[in-house]
Amino acid sequence: MGTIEVLLIAWGVVTALLICVMIYRSALATHEEDQIFLDAAGDSMAREQREIVSKIEKLRTPIAGLAILSGAILATIIGLWLYRGYKNF
Repeated sequence: MGTIEVLLIAWGVVTALLICVMIYRSALATHEEDQIFLDAAGDSMAREQREIVSKIEKLRTPIAGLAILSGAILATIIGLWLYRGYKNF
């Protein structure tokens, strides 16, 4: 198996992981309320909302890292493919 094939597999794995994390974040965001009314009985709802927002915020760094890694691998694949094409031309 050549270098480009290995990079394509790595890119596919990283991109699939990125998509899964983004789907998870989207699922969390659907449970987030835009507006809640707080009273003594709503304390548990407020706590749940803070937990959801905290989880969504924690996913920001992994999503950015995976997106950058996916882009870097893809750029490397394209660069290597162009280099090999130019070299064989």
